Amino acid sequence: MKTIMTIALALAATASVGLAQDHPNFSGEWTLDMAKSDLGIIPPPATMTRKVDHKDPAVNVEEKQTGGQQGDTTSNMKYDASGAETTYTMFGGAATAKSTAKWEGKVLAVNTKTDIQGNELTITSKWTLSDDGKVWTDAWHIATPQGELDVTWVLNKK
Repeated sequence: MKTIMTIALALAATASVGLAQDHPNFSGEWTLDMAKSDLGIIPPPATMTRKVDHKDPAVNVEEKQTGGQQGDTTSNMKYDASGAETTYTMFGGAATAKSTAKWEGKVLAVNTKTDIQGNELTITSKWTLSDDGKVWTDAWHIATPQGELDVTWVLNKK
């Protein structure tokens, strides 16, 4: 019985390591590809970069935007892909956000809630990485009191 239990625990440990390796790693420096992105009615920034430090489950993102509706901004988002809630500022410090992130196969699903000037904003984001690891697609569904819209950010690895 002890041998069976040891084998079962070893298999479970191996399986969990295998699952962790199936998750893409978003670490690196990324630049917005406006030609492939679809921001809908959102005014685009002149430039956007994201620097990601991803050590699963921790995912830290520094996003810098220049130009655009809000001018030059830097946001530091911190996510926990185990599903734990995180709190950080976004939109250059204009809002405090609460997010949960969890893996859905090879997709990192991030749900964010924030309040901007008295309006609740919910962003449901799906992060996918191309097979070669060079293209990150961040598909947003945004819900506001004024309505809903979809936005797709496509970023290329530097």
